[in-house]
Amino acid sequence: MPLDETIQTDGPRLDGAEWWRTAVIYQVYPRSFADSNGDGIGDLPGITSRLSALADLGVDAVWLSPFFTSPQKDAGYDVADYCDVDPLFGTLDDFDALRRRATELGLRVIVDLVPNHSSDAHDWFQRALAAAPGSPERARYLFRDGQGENGELPPNNWQSVFGGAAWSRVTEKDGTPGQWYLHLFDSSQPDFDWENPEVRDQFLDVLRFWLDRGVDGFRIDVAHGLIKKDGLPDYTPPKDAGSMGGGLAEDQTPPYWAQDGVHDIYRSWRALLETYPGDRILVAEAWVEPLSKLSNWVRPDEMHQAFNFSYLESGWSAPSIKGVIDSSLEVFDSVDAPSTWVLSNHDVVRHASRLALTADNAQGAGIGPKSSGLPDTAVGLARARAATAVMLALPGSAYIYQGEELGLPEAIDLPDEARQDPTWFRTAGERYGRDGCRVPLPWEAESPAFGFNTTGESWLPQPEGWAPYARDAQEGDTGSTLELYRLALALRHEFALGSGTVEWLPGYGPDVVAFRNGQITVIANTGSVPVELPVADELLATVELEGAALPADATVWLRVS
Repeated sequence: MPLDETIQTDGPRLDGAEWWRTAVIYQVYPRSFADSNGDGIGDLPGITSRLSALADLGVDAVWLSPFFTSPQKDAGYDVADYCDVDPLFGTLDDFDALRRRATELGLRVIVDLVPNHSSDAHDWFQRALAAAPGSPERARYLFRDGQGENGELPPNNWQSVFGGAAWSRVTEKDGTPGQWYLHLFDSSQPDFDWENPEVRDQFLDVLRFWLDRGVDGFRIDVAHGLIKKDGLPDYTPPKDAGSMGGGLAEDQTPPYWAQDGVHDIYRSWRALLETYPGDRILVAEAWVEPLSKLSNWVRPDEMHQAFNFSYLESGWSAPSIKGVIDSSLEVFDSVDAPSTWVLSNHDVVRHASRLALTADNAQGAGIGPKSSGLPDTAVGLARARAATAVMLALPGSAYIYQGEELGLPEAIDLPDEARQDPTWFRTAGERYGRDGCRVPLPWEAESPAFGFNTTGESWLPQPEGWAPYARDAQEGDTGSTLELYRLALALRHEFALGSGTVEWLPGYGPDVVAFRNGQITVIANTGSVPVELPVADELLATVELEGAALPADATVWLRVS
């Protein structure tokens, strides 16, 4: 493929320097977006066939969750070959066709890279199992001798993100119990040893492979986990800590998250990207707090963006929302990086449900029929619409997770036998995991599988009541969530809100978020008492307003003359 073909940037939203500072990026979870061959699992041709819907929505870029060769024990986040497409999703030619179609539509393409660990089916790990302790093959991963008289105990007490011990013991070639290997996630996902230069060189080659195919950037999975503290000391996290390190104070940093050594890795990646034309980017999935520490990931010579999980976890509370907006703008501006804003993704309860939960829910735990504090559907949707209207009015870059533009709630009542998240199995059903936010999308209310495909097959069962959420059922309905997103994105572009500033407006109560960004005044009511509105032109409202008052769980955009 000629390089000049891979870097074409024709399209209505691709012009202008540093597009990523203000972009709205749409996350596609490939197995649940659109299925072209009817096997019940989404694929690359299916995505390509539906890209025009994303251009119509008004986003700037598409981020694809992993589609690489994989045994699919963790839905593709267990990679066996980083430079090929899993047959489940198609071929490299299918990827190239997707990328070309995206460019025609003015959409950039970001792919998901998983550098913390590979699949146990990766050739390197299979060679490590066949090799002896202390060999170069094992040095690519974190193999260690066990503790105890005969090495029968794990090297330390670390626990997997998915539950259970973070170590598994291998059987050596002679049939005897051998060393242990680290896996911060499933036992099928051994962690690389990033102190090994071979590992670093491999991933530079992986980056080159996809950059040469014309991708516009990479979302880096578990970007805060590559380096582990010397000596791998024991560590017991607080009970209320999130599974990926969220919710921890700075002095509680686990020895396997947010170690300083990761920054040298990303400096080398940034240097590589800057040798390519077209403004390619790196985006960090790093559950790091406080925000002042997270900003280290986006210093000028490192990544371009980092997901703002503090914003995602702020809840539907005006003081919390205002506090995290202020902190975010301050700390990211201090390193000349844009703040990002995100409310949902493939690892958390959809915000149309999460914002109405009445009980604590740790990141990654999920919700199901037996969970406490289950949400009121109507309240959750109202708050989700209102929260999105705040998010899309903020300066910086915003992320949309597939289906949130339809108002999709978490699929709570999935049958136990249908669940596939490793978390569900590794905790013996104690935690439901992430299946509920990964159910295939409804496109057409009256079609098999709601238009996900033509056969009615679906790798996770779609709730029977999802017909009203289908895209075709919402198109043209001015009160629908789909049309709300379309309008908000069009206004965001028209009034250049992504490159604006936040000016807080005084005179509103503690339950109100009120600010001005350029010509737009945004007022959100997180309380229960209606809020009097100023005389102004209404550009957008998440509910139909009656009179000059904004009801609870609603947001309005005004243009004050």
